Amino acid sequence: MDLWDIAFPNMGIYLRNVPKSFSVFGFEIALYGVIIGIGVVAGIMMAARWAKVTGQDPEVYWDFAIYAVIFSIIGARIYYVIFEWDNYKNNLLSILNLREGGLAIYGGVIAAFTTLFIYAKLKKQNAFRMADTGVLGLILGQAIGRWGNFTNREVFGEYTNNIFAMRLPIDVVRSIDISDSLAEHIVEGTNYIQVHPTFLYESLWNLGLLIIMLLYYKHKKFEGEIALLYLGGYGLGRAWIEGIRTDQLFIPGTQIPVSQVLAIVLFVGSLLCDLIIRMNRKKKGKEI
Repeated sequence: MDLWDIAFPNMGIYLRNVPKSFSVFGFEIALYGVIIGIGVVAGIMMAARWAKVTGQDPEVYWDFAIYAVIFSIIGARIYYVIFEWDNYKNNLLSILNLREGGLAIYGGVIAAFTTLFIYAKLKKQNAFRMADTGVLGLILGQAIGRWGNFTNREVFGEYTNNIFAMRLPIDVVRSIDISDSLAEHIVEGTNYIQVHPTFLYESLWNLGLLIIMLLYYKHKKFEGEIALLYLGGYGLGRAWIEGIRTDQLFIPGTQIPVSQVLAIVLFVGSLLCDLIIRMNRKKKGKEI
């Protein structure tokens, strides 16, 4: 393979010269950042549009988005740096360099929900109603943003030869992302790795979850149920996907993937919350 090629051989797809960035007036712009930006804008537009459909004020979501985007990026970076501290402790300025990736989505999600509840409190909005609307934009943004990992040649899994198997030249991926197990499958004389495209799995999972959330929205039984569906549904998919990734963030002192644990906790917690709320509503004679 040539240096900038990406291939999906079992589907007969061979992409030539896929760039990581492009130059404008001599300034290098990373496609990762452009795609993340597109995801953010699409997500905000989605939430604002759905707010209008459901009789809410779209301007509230445009206003909230300013704070949510800023604090979500900060949260995503902090989460990543905490669990990759050894790579940053000797060069603190590198923490500010986002051009090569290094954003953990769960850090962004935690920051987004925290910002939402503070914003709703200050603006006297219904936080759970906002959450139900906001997660529609969030999951769409995540689905689009994962393609930034594609151009960055990151967020891939272990070796596979399934229909979605992806080949990447070894020289364009981070050496720390090539696990011992993956290295064992590198055929002598070749210059590529063949992996699970976990960025693609998660993007498709997120799109599927978005469709389910949209279809179920009008049937929800209480404010906040769509947010619980998001947390549980995303957690279910992420628990599986995280298990095959090679770039896992581990709980310090262990080999336990922190995001996989968090995904399982959120899935179980969201399911239990939904069941408990439904039982309480039933006891109070409210419609289920």
